[in-house]
Amino acid sequence: MPELTLGVTLAILAAAAAHATWNAMIKSSSDVLLDLTLVVFWAGVVTVPLLFFVEVPAPAVWPYIAASMVIHMGYYIALIGAYRAGDLSHGYPLMRGLAPLIVSLSAVFWLGELPRPLVWVGVVLICGGVLSLGLAGFSWRESRVSTTWALANAVIIATYTLVDAAGVRTAGHPASYVVWLFALDALPFPVLIFLWRRQELVAYARRFWLRGVFSGALSAAAYGIVLWAMARAPVAAVAALRETSVIFAALIGAWLLKEGHIARRLAGAATVAAGVIALKI
Repeated sequence: MPELTLGVTLAILAAAAAHATWNAMIKSSSDVLLDLTLVVFWAGVVTVPLLFFVEVPAPAVWPYIAASMVIHMGYYIALIGAYRAGDLSHGYPLMRGLAPLIVSLSAVFWLGELPRPLVWVGVVLICGGVLSLGLAGFSWRESRVSTTWALANAVIIATYTLVDAAGVRTAGHPASYVVWLFALDALPFPVLIFLWRRQELVAYARRFWLRGVFSGALSAAAYGIVLWAMARAPVAAVAALRETSVIFAALIGAWLLKEGHIARRLAGAATVAAGVIALKI
């Protein structure tokens, strides 16, 4: 059974911070759709040079890459819906909080992983803390649309996480899977938006290209580290630990984006931290 080492833990925490940062940048943008399009595009562009340094995936790996690309299209759509309708500190924790529970339960049956009891305790604590962050100040009347999008995206996130976990293990080389996935995923969604809103996208890209490069690099690095970790540690533990990103997102939302409920969100963050400790005992 793979073990969650200190090095892997620190790497996942760094990925969590990167993930929360690029999501906050999208939420704070003037156009969520166009900003996400730049992130997806540049995440692929920055990984293209790495294609020359990794192996071409074996035939058995391509179905996983193709499936992940299709699932990510749904992820992008749901992400836009959640951020257009609600706060970062509401939608982000819900999206990221439920996914690890789904992944943990599914990994038992699909990947044959049965984590130690303390890993389950850590997963539950992290997910509980994440949900408490997202439900701070919750009102169904005001948050119905954003909550629906966020819950739908939790299922989507869990789905592509399991597909990619299986894919990276089939590949045997995490770097190869990650680089080819990001390089190819840079095409479908941006091309679709280009055909739909060409003039607006071109104007936005000219103005915010540097922002797009930075966010795209963070996105690629964040998910690349996670897939690398899944080849070295239990998927359930990695999926839960990566959701410590909600601590960063909650603080960014509360302080920088002025979304409020700081005390409630700090309590949720403490619960998440307790879950991380449980994973490492």
